[in-house]
Amino acid sequence: MIHRKYLAFLVAILMASSSTAQVETVGKLRISADGRYFIKENGEPFFWLGDTGWLLFAKLNREEALKYLEDRQQKGFNVIQVSLIHGVSAVNAYGDTALIKRNVATPKITEGNSFSDSVQYDFWDHIDFIIDEAAKRGIYMGLVPVWGGNVKSGLVNTEKAKIYAGWIADRYKNKPNIIWINGGDIKGSDSLNVWKTIGQTLNEKDPNHLITFHPRGRTTSSSWFHNEDWLDFNMFQSGHRNYAQDTSMSEPHRFGEDNWRFINLDYSKKPVKPTLDGEPSYEQIPYGLHDTTLPYWQDRDVRRYGYWSVFAGGSGYTYGHNSIMQFHKPTDKGKAFGSRFYWFDAINHPGAGQMKHLKNLLLSRPYFERVPDQSMIAGKQGIKYDYLLATRGKNYAFIYAYTGKNFKVNMGKIGGTSVKATWYSPVDGSTKEIGAFLNKGVTAFNPPGEPKEGNDWVLILDKV
Repeated sequence: MIHRKYLAFLVAILMASSSTAQVETVGKLRISADGRYFIKENGEPFFWLGDTGWLLFAKLNREEALKYLEDRQQKGFNVIQVSLIHGVSAVNAYGDTALIKRNVATPKITEGNSFSDSVQYDFWDHIDFIIDEAAKRGIYMGLVPVWGGNVKSGLVNTEKAKIYAGWIADRYKNKPNIIWINGGDIKGSDSLNVWKTIGQTLNEKDPNHLITFHPRGRTTSSSWFHNEDWLDFNMFQSGHRNYAQDTSMSEPHRFGEDNWRFINLDYSKKPVKPTLDGEPSYEQIPYGLHDTTLPYWQDRDVRRYGYWSVFAGGSGYTYGHNSIMQFHKPTDKGKAFGSRFYWFDAINHPGAGQMKHLKNLLLSRPYFERVPDQSMIAGKQGIKYDYLLATRGKNYAFIYAYTGKNFKVNMGKIGGTSVKATWYSPVDGSTKEIGAFLNKGVTAFNPPGEPKEGNDWVLILDKV
């Protein structure tokens, strides 16, 4: 009889070999010359399109993991944000534990526990398998070494952190598709020395992979670590509250749903580093997370957060879904944040499928010359949901309108005596040609449909 783990391994390999989708190559990522964006080893732009799969390594077996990776590849995602150890008592889908006596300094390794001496099966081998399969699909793994709550509760001190960070750096430094995400839903001021130790150790042991920090909601990594040598780029968590809920005077940045304000905050800092929203409101999670009687965030909301933050100057965007980040399964004894779906159904919800249109649009024009430019908006830029975001290159411009209200544009910001105007749909990536206009003065534009939340459009202007 074939052992259950070996059977899963065979199924996984068969599934992997059946993939026919176009695969991006993975390799060393670096920062562009201006410090704003990511660039591939071959010089091509890398637009970070992430998904939060925090519990992937713990919750899914190999066959399930491949189903998830295949789906995310098909939808254009190229980064999965995931916890190596979400809790010090972590156990995976096969019953394998991550640590000896819940101590991060002593990972539990089982030598030669398989049908072949060349293939081992334990908690960490399962992680290795998923990382390698992600690489085959052009997906980078944004690895959180240990989730923030474990450190804040005192389970990880600087000594243990240094040993553990050194061990994972040695284990994964030669994997081509690794990005390190220090922290994990935690303020950098909570156990500051531990986070610095992890960052410094990863950087010393593994200088070839980028490092950032995933902070608590409504905070940004730049508040604590911007000048740290190990922090290659900033990440903020705009969080899950709506405008009315974001009232706490103890929060450093009460921006409500205006995640573009975090971009503005990081964009002005020196030295220049890329920044992105690593956790906006998830699709199908209640406003503010905890009260399940409140409305749930929808696909229109995750689109808005994406276009707002990227057009403001973000180097990418991370999507999330309530039921996917926790990989809610029928066998679970409970669920978090009012999850109403199983993960294998939630992967087909509309928000995830719409994210590739943001990525495709940004990569359709010269990428590295793109800058935010609100001076293109003539008159009032709008507030809250009516806020307009503009970004441009030398010969093109994009303006995002979430509610589809009429707006006016200051022409002459890009090259050419005339421009071609087109409407681009963030919902399905379709286009509607408007016509040609003189590239001077002020021109009014009327998006298709009636004004309302989620009638969002991008105005594209191209030099003729």
